[in-house]
Amino acid sequence: MTQTAIPCTLMRGGTSKGPFFLASDLPSDPDVRDRVLLAAMGSPDVRQIDGIGGADTLTSKVAIVSPATRADADVDYLFLQVIPDEPRVDASQNCGNMLAGIGPFAIERGLVAATGDETKVRINMVNTDSIAVATVQTPGGRVRYDGDARIDGVPGTAAPIVIDFLDIAGSSTGGALLPTGNARDVVEGIEATLIDNGMPVVVMRASDFGKTTHESPEDLEADVELKARVEQVRLAAGKLMNLGDVTNKTVPKMCLVGAPQHGGAVSTRNFIPKKVHKAIGVFGAVSVATACAYPGTVAAEIAGGGGQLGARSLEIEHPTGFFTVEMVLVDDGSGRPRVERSALLRTARALMRGEVLVPTDVVALSLSKGEQTSYATSPHGAPA
Repeated sequence: MTQTAIPCTLMRGGTSKGPFFLASDLPSDPDVRDRVLLAAMGSPDVRQIDGIGGADTLTSKVAIVSPATRADADVDYLFLQVIPDEPRVDASQNCGNMLAGIGPFAIERGLVAATGDETKVRINMVNTDSIAVATVQTPGGRVRYDGDARIDGVPGTAAPIVIDFLDIAGSSTGGALLPTGNARDVVEGIEATLIDNGMPVVVMRASDFGKTTHESPEDLEADVELKARVEQVRLAAGKLMNLGDVTNKTVPKMCLVGAPQHGGAVSTRNFIPKKVHKAIGVFGAVSVATACAYPGTVAAEIAGGGGQLGARSLEIEHPTGFFTVEMVLVDDGSGRPRVERSALLRTARALMRGEVLVPTDVVALSLSKGEQTSYATSPHGAPA
């Protein structure tokens, strides 16, 4: 049996994990590229036993990095969600956790030069055509991974990576923070806030579903009736958010909010979108925090107000802890708040460097199209 070896780095980014590739090491044809990634990750199979996927949506993610295609960025970052139990790769959303690994990866692969004790990497998030700036620790010109920063959902501590998001409101839904123009809408009989500050999210009161947000993810996952009702709202909300038919999309995310238990702004339970998240995604947390700060939303009602201008720090509670989002709100000139800055702290770590092996016949289509590749081919799965 002949296999094809493709260079990659396995990294933890935030509370997610997956392979990071240079775009030049993958087929440029998206269909062929997706076939290669499905084979690499071992999908479709709930265990992903024949690939390097982790049998969970949080560990079946891919980051593809290349030189920037816009003047205000250093690198391009394309995020792809490989569905574990389906033969499908989804490019409809960003991932802010994997984003945390882009700066270190770009520096170590020579796409960005270290600039002293800290290096700022301007990242073009291709999925939403928006910019994030990651500040990476680079003492002595090398990426530092050890440090004192701690994030919920990851054991131990690591070097902090501060990520600033620039002008991400409405990045997936047509340019507006509130795609419908309303702080609240009634969707399939449920009052909800439809919001997009980096991730399209539908924010709903848990009490409207007979829940409190104090339930475990496992208990919610087992509630078939609840999941069906949430999905009914999601399908209708997708059209209202300019996302079209979202039946086979991973957006919008669905968030139940309730009274906080540990001093945060709100407590959350999140659907991503058809499974219950064990925590909360980065961009999901940013959108929920924005809803907490924006007047008239479902989340602001629970968080106690909204509309306060200036700098704020909001703690979003989730099943495994807190997610802290730093925000600056300013007047947009018409008396309504506008998000000027969203920032948060993540950590990342390179776990392994090498080559992932995929059956050569998977990439045969790309070779038949005459694509230029740098793949190494080796017999019996041995690295070339």
